[in-house]
Amino acid sequence: MNFEAKRCGVRFSPPSIVLIYENKTTNKLRTRIIPLRDYLKDLTEDHCKAAETLKNHPHHRDYLQRVCQSQLERLCIILRDHMQGLSLQQSLASFRLDPEEDLNKLDDDELARKKGKMDQLFEKNRKRKDDPDFVYDVEVEFSANHQGKCSWDEESDDGF
Repeated sequence: MNFEAKRCGVRFSPPSIVLIYENKTTNKLRTRIIPLRDYLKDLTEDHCKAAETLKNHPHHRDYLQRVCQSQLERLCIILRDHMQGLSLQQSLASFRLDPEEDLNKLDDDELARKKGKMDQLFEKNRKRKDDPDFVYDVEVEFSANHQGKCSWDEESDDGF
């Protein structure tokens, strides 16, 4: 079947994935609501497994074929957070990167989310050899006027 996913979201009550897709044979937009009642156990234990099972289910496979696995995982995390009592804003905030945030203070699940987002951002900005603007040996000089005094700069008693 020829389906192209246009938008994907969640519904909290009952927990569901909402998919807006275009049927390529009729060129009509349709909405499909995929209830997650059979996946609630997987959703609370392992969101990756729940997303993969959902994507490979025979009833939903054709519709979710072009939906990115990571997007389904994020939607499962949002639903799981909602079931655990977190608001939508709190759940979405855990996906944002703050350069001033201390990652040592995060629990394992939030740290995994932040690392996944960092990996995704790295891959997006990565320069490959076959990119047209790839330069092999880039040398950049940084101005010294923005650097502050560091305790390492002070002379030690050993003379190093």
